Amino acid sequence: MLEPNTLDFISHSEAQTRRLGARLAAYLKPGDVLALVGDLGSGKTRWVQGVCAGLSVTDPVISPTFTLVNEYQGLCPVYHIDLYRLADAAETATFGLEDYLYGSGITIIEWADRAKTLLPIEHLTIELYHLEETKRRVVLRPHGQRFLTLLDAFKHATFAQQRQP
Repeated sequence: MLEPNTLDFISHSEAQTRRLGARLAAYLKPGDVLALVGDLGSGKTRWVQGVCAGLSVTDPVISPTFTLVNEYQGLCPVYHIDLYRLADAAETATFGLEDYLYGSGITIIEWADRAKTLLPIEHLTIELYHLEETKRRVVLRPHGQRFLTLLDAFKHATFAQQRQP
């Protein structure tokens, strides 16, 4: 079902998921928070790889499942956080998530549903659903005016039909 103020689309491959993440990166700025939600293997890390590529990160981007945080330097700092091993918001709070949420870079959180109560009011939720081996449903849900505006610009630049003369 289509919902107002969301963007719902299908990615047909890992490469397409990365490309869409890279396109989104063009609209991000320091202080932004992306909250990724999805089951194991749904494409969260592929999305992060795309965003990092779009931000000119040259280091390999891998999921920080055991280290909790990977920091990358590109056009600005990127904080890649994976909350898979943490049980809930209380455990997440003790590891210092808020230091990254209000830091000087772009924060991207995998398994963000484990820290919903800690997320800033303004953030972009990215839900990824496994449909087939490489096919994913992606839903972008903006929270706050900053991300409503960002999503509108991203949607028009990425999915608007070009009219032929």
